[in-house]
Amino acid sequence: MFMNQFEYFAPKTPGEAFELMGRLGSKARILAGGTELVILMKDRIIRPECLIDINNIEEFKGIKYEPGKGMVIGATTKIADIQYSEIVKRKYYALADAAGEIGSSQVRHMGTIGGNSCNASPSAETPTPLVAYGATVVVSSATGEREMPLEEFIQGVRMIDLKEGELLTKFKLPEPSPKLVGRYAYMGARDANEIDFVNMAVTLELEDDKQTVKSVKLVMGSVFIKPLISTAVTALLTGQKFSDELAAKAAEATQGEAKPITDVRASAEYRHEIVGVLARRLLKEAFGAAQEV
Repeated sequence: MFMNQFEYFAPKTPGEAFELMGRLGSKARILAGGTELVILMKDRIIRPECLIDINNIEEFKGIKYEPGKGMVIGATTKIADIQYSEIVKRKYYALADAAGEIGSSQVRHMGTIGGNSCNASPSAETPTPLVAYGATVVVSSATGEREMPLEEFIQGVRMIDLKEGELLTKFKLPEPSPKLVGRYAYMGARDANEIDFVNMAVTLELEDDKQTVKSVKLVMGSVFIKPLISTAVTALLTGQKFSDELAAKAAEATQGEAKPITDVRASAEYRHEIVGVLARRLLKEAFGAAQEV
């Protein structure tokens, strides 16, 4: 298959990009990693008149961490850079782990963290840990910036809160507590290059007694139209001494919250079962890790 004819633009500054977006509007699509966009164009699913390549804009890329304030990740930062970043591994372990599970090495060296969220696929890997860590996104245009939680930016399947003329420019992660641990897990049809049919991230912190849960947040992917935060897990575990029995009860509660569908990768019933398995596993792993902090 061949792509349609299009005009190509490669701005080098945010101002140039915003001007192009404002002038071209719906005629243009943003090119970052291109791992999804190019496929859609080759299959003639979308036929943009213009492509705006934002890879040359330094302000939109990179990982910056400031102790006490947290981390800022540019939207065009490559997935592989997040996977191998020592500071991401140390401060936001579940995010680095999720980044390492995306596609192949080639895809991770091309794909961007911004694209992984803007694609708004329920099975996307990085949104679940990002939401678990409390990430916000910044969308920018010629008229200014807006900031919002990632779970509000992603509104549904292929739906994001991005107005005409706006670009997703960065992710902001708050400074995690020294005692906070994060874990990520997924299940797919095979152990390489698969699209997850369930993924999940959890962050957990214990009180000084190393038994009582001070805070916990569990986020599910591929079981709803967007990353799904479990309110039941937080309610059941916060302030309670952790136990296998309590983890099993919390895992069962997540199954009641999940709203999976049946598709070519898995049935809704199987996804429902896997949600319980992953939740119980992740909670126990996070608890064990938190005891070592």
